[in-house]
Amino acid sequence: MKRKSWHWLILALVLLVVGIGTFVYKAYVLGFPVTPNMEETTWTVQVRLSLEPKTGPVKVTLLLPDQVPGFERLEQSFVSKGFGRTTLERDGDRVAEWTIRRLPDERNLYYRGVFFQERGNVGWTDTPPYPEAPELEEPFSSALEAIIEDVRARSADIESFAFRVLERLNDATPDENTQIFQSRNEGTSDEVRTAVEILAGARIPATIVRGVRLVEERRRVDVESYLAVHNGSRWIYFDPVDGSRGVPEDVFLWWRGDRPVAVAEGAEITDIRFSVRHNPIGSQELAIERAKRRDSVFHHLSLLNLPVESQAVYGILLMVPLGALIIVVLRNLIGVKTFGTFMPVLIAMAFRETELLKGLLLFSFVVAMGLAIRFYLEHIRLLLVPRLAAVLTIVVLLMVATSLASHSIGFEVGLSVSLFPMVIMAMTIERMSIVWDERGPAEAIRDGVGSLIIAAAAFLLMDLEIVQHLTFMFPELLLGVLGIIIMLGRYTGYRLSELGRFRKVVDFSGSRRHGSV
Repeated sequence: MKRKSWHWLILALVLLVVGIGTFVYKAYVLGFPVTPNMEETTWTVQVRLSLEPKTGPVKVTLLLPDQVPGFERLEQSFVSKGFGRTTLERDGDRVAEWTIRRLPDERNLYYRGVFFQERGNVGWTDTPPYPEAPELEEPFSSALEAIIEDVRARSADIESFAFRVLERLNDATPDENTQIFQSRNEGTSDEVRTAVEILAGARIPATIVRGVRLVEERRRVDVESYLAVHNGSRWIYFDPVDGSRGVPEDVFLWWRGDRPVAVAEGAEITDIRFSVRHNPIGSQELAIERAKRRDSVFHHLSLLNLPVESQAVYGILLMVPLGALIIVVLRNLIGVKTFGTFMPVLIAMAFRETELLKGLLLFSFVVAMGLAIRFYLEHIRLLLVPRLAAVLTIVVLLMVATSLASHSIGFEVGLSVSLFPMVIMAMTIERMSIVWDERGPAEAIRDGVGSLIIAAAAFLLMDLEIVQHLTFMFPELLLGVLGIIIMLGRYTGYRLSELGRFRKVVDFSGSRRHGSV
């Protein structure tokens, strides 16, 4: 007795897992769009520096946004008429430096960056050294020690320690020690500076981070301050007002540290203006950019890298396996008979240019006329190859005649008949005539109708915009289609169309099991 082999099932499951797994990775990690015309939002963040000349050479330094938590840079640009510019790393920060020998009049310098949200970007990843405890005069030194001792007793780790510090600073009725520190500074930004000072007393690395809120088409936005604390492995952020963990998604952190964003030598910065603007962008462009930044293999394997003409060709070819799946389902499970295996799929591809109903009419007309002429050629007793060549020639002439006739009456869709696969139509006419002779006209017509039914079903599936988009953007889904075809290919049970033929046998066997006979 032969052992039952299950390797086909393993192969089918592997294809399904690989196809669906790759789809999930590309869609939810790299951000490839799962629906057509899907858009994401990018933000253009700009700073304008207004300069007033003094004497001597001028050097202007601007802190640039780099490793922004929750964002990635798509592109950037500078506007600096008459200035030389360099971009460099300095003290762990990325800066732009403008220089000019002499500033003749007032000038504006611009930095503009386009950023998109990337939740996987944690931001700054450096590990700062432990800070030195601040040297304070009395009574501030004693107050600092008292605050640190009390907060340490009420906290479990660095994160909870920082939260308790902010909680004390924002208390409506602060204790005496907290009031001493608050008397040194006033305002939200100064509260952050005070929290950094207290955390330094506890030897906890902390700094001020500053950013702007992303709002619709705002020509000028204010700078907001947040607290960043390093817990030994990463930076964590706090809202200084309510002590909540994290930074709101609509806040773009620009720079960190208790220093100005821009400084100038030989000139005076009279105004620093931040502005933001949102811009919709196609999700597939961002997805390719993400794959490129991560050096993912899907950046190189994407069909979007092909020329536009090639993309159009493969956009059509990727539909063929779906049409083949429809054929497998309708033939193996339902039992619809057709002329050949791939002919209905190719006819369905032609329907994309003619529309379904008009394509069915044109196809039926050409095949009917070609079949009639084929029966006439039978009397001439041609050999197989010459007969097929004659049928092919007749099909072409019928296409030309149909196109000319339809054009003369203003029925322009008739011109699309030339898009039908000529060889397939010729073979269909030949095959239908043979079946007509051998098994009768009823069988031939039934197979012809079955072919059109499958072609119509395949067209309806392939004409869906979402299906076209998914197969082009995620061609690995065809691995899943292949897995399904393999599983359906092992089905050897009754087809739905055969249930009526074998109903008496089924009823008879059922009655014998129940003892009715």
